[in-house]
Amino acid sequence: MAKEINTIGVLTSGGDAPGMNAAIRAVVRQAIVKGKKAKGIKRGYAGLLSEEIIDMDTHSVSDIISRGGTILQTARCLEFKEEEYQLQGAEICKKHGIDGLVVIGGDGSFQGAQKLANNGVNTIGVPGTIDLDIACTEYTIGFDTAVNTAMDAIDKVRDTSTSHERCSIIEVMGRGAGYIALWCGIANGAEDVLLPERYDYDEQKLVNHIIDGRKRGKQHHIIINAEGIGHSVSMAKRIEAATGIETRASILGHMQRGGNPTAKDRVYASTMGALAVDLLCEGKSNRVVGYQNGEFVDFDINEALAMHKGLDEYQVDICEALGNANYYKLHQY
Repeated sequence: MAKEINTIGVLTSGGDAPGMNAAIRAVVRQAIVKGKKAKGIKRGYAGLLSEEIIDMDTHSVSDIISRGGTILQTARCLEFKEEEYQLQGAEICKKHGIDGLVVIGGDGSFQGAQKLANNGVNTIGVPGTIDLDIACTEYTIGFDTAVNTAMDAIDKVRDTSTSHERCSIIEVMGRGAGYIALWCGIANGAEDVLLPERYDYDEQKLVNHIIDGRKRGKQHHIIINAEGIGHSVSMAKRIEAATGIETRASILGHMQRGGNPTAKDRVYASTMGALAVDLLCEGKSNRVVGYQNGEFVDFDINEALAMHKGLDEYQVDICEALGNANYYKLHQY
């Protein structure tokens, strides 16, 4: 018979993401609804090891659903990859009466959750990353807000790029994944989108495309460059030298992590946080909450970490086709 859960802890780990606060709020309030105590662990696994653990109640999470970032703060903790510290973390959870834990973060955070589960702490992962690079789920907390933030910034850069008849290279986040770049490429109607999963590093094709657009009277050229490719400033210098067209690089950076979460991020994060508590109360452990085919689901962490996720090939194709329609028309014969 599964051990009854009495106290549920929650932590955020890795990079912050808009909507994490909504998930924290849902965990705390759903735990209270279920008759459980709630505790917050500050600064991720680093805070767990240093026992930065606080009691939480409904008041603790009042008015945080609209705030970006995470009220529990977050940190990366390389020590937690070592067995000694994993055992220590599990013992600290037990010391503070935490018999159920919700970990909000990405793949690295889930690996830590897996180790805690193996050491006797019932643990559920909730996907929180703007990168959308967790294979078991079609949605991760923060992605929708990050894309909308980047989209708005790219629209603004396009305005000034058109005024000055420039080429603009705009670098978006995503680590080694191209999801933010792909979505912004479609949403902003970019002329070129450089994805880590697909880019062949043939800058001459970019140069030819820019020159061709200028001959057709285009007043700007927008290139969205994914973080996994990077080097946007040096790329801009090379393209300007090759085309004779003023070229500027804009690196959007960590602004994409901040800001008020969108309605989707608030609702989905709240649903995932509450579901994580429900799973713990059912006696489940070593699971990851996900969203697939219109439903909120859960997977075994081992299974989730073994999955591979690729870009939607049709989205990649239409991103390229819609941004290059005139170029294709001129070169189809």
